Amino acid sequence: MVEPSEPKVQKGRDIRTVLRALFEPRHYKALKKIFLYHDHPVDFIGRYIFRVGSYPCLQSLCFNNRKLQLQVFSWHDVLTINEIFFRMDYETSGEEKIIVDFGSNIGISAAFFLSAAEQSFCYLFEPLPTNILRLKQNLSGFEARYKLEEAAVALRDGREEFGFEETGRYGGLGVKTGSYTTVPCLDAITLLRNIVDEHGSIDILKIDIEALELEILAAIPSWLLVKIKKIFVEQTLSNNPLAATHNYVQYGSVAQFSLTSSCGVGA
Repeated sequence: MVEPSEPKVQKGRDIRTVLRALFEPRHYKALKKIFLYHDHPVDFIGRYIFRVGSYPCLQSLCFNNRKLQLQVFSWHDVLTINEIFFRMDYETSGEEKIIVDFGSNIGISAAFFLSAAEQSFCYLFEPLPTNILRLKQNLSGFEARYKLEEAAVALRDGREEFGFEETGRYGGLGVKTGSYTTVPCLDAITLLRNIVDEHGSIDILKIDIEALELEILAAIPSWLLVKIKKIFVEQTLSNNPLAATHNYVQYGSVAQFSLTSSCGVGA
């Protein structure tokens, strides 16, 4: 049974939020990349900051010499594009081969990983049917490079109540949204173990499931952790829960972990 929690819904950008952002280097980085990668940067900035424009709409990017057409369905999807493609919350080296994405939503993170690391293969996990349809649309052309499990990730196999809301971005197991469905769940540790058994290691593990992120992180045994090179978790932490195996940096709302050299794969 998953403990209930409140959804982490983001509201509009008020003037205080905008002013604070002016002094954060990661937002300067994002602004530069909007003009570098987006075909219509001024329109994107207007949508992002001022919430103008209608939806659904197509967002055209040229990223790592690949043209991407990403369909977005609300301002919240614009936030996701900014966080992933422009703010680089999940920055990669481009050399990654095996990527695991717990909480794939409408496929924006997967589109980023598959474009940034051209030799990569992604394991994707998403339980909501509406998100799954949108994910497949946004990943058109990448079908041979990902495997999608239409299920939520949890601490055990089974079926659980999943709270959802209209944007599809903030729902999760046990999240109190007012609207609920029952979804199949897969045990996170078994999934990771099976992928490592097949490939030897995981280059990136991303966990953004609105619930259970820290519980899953705590449940990964040390022998498995040393097989995972980078871990991105949508949580704000005050200390490093993986200090024995990984270095930790807090980048905005994303906890970034990288395997220490002494624990490196094959070390």
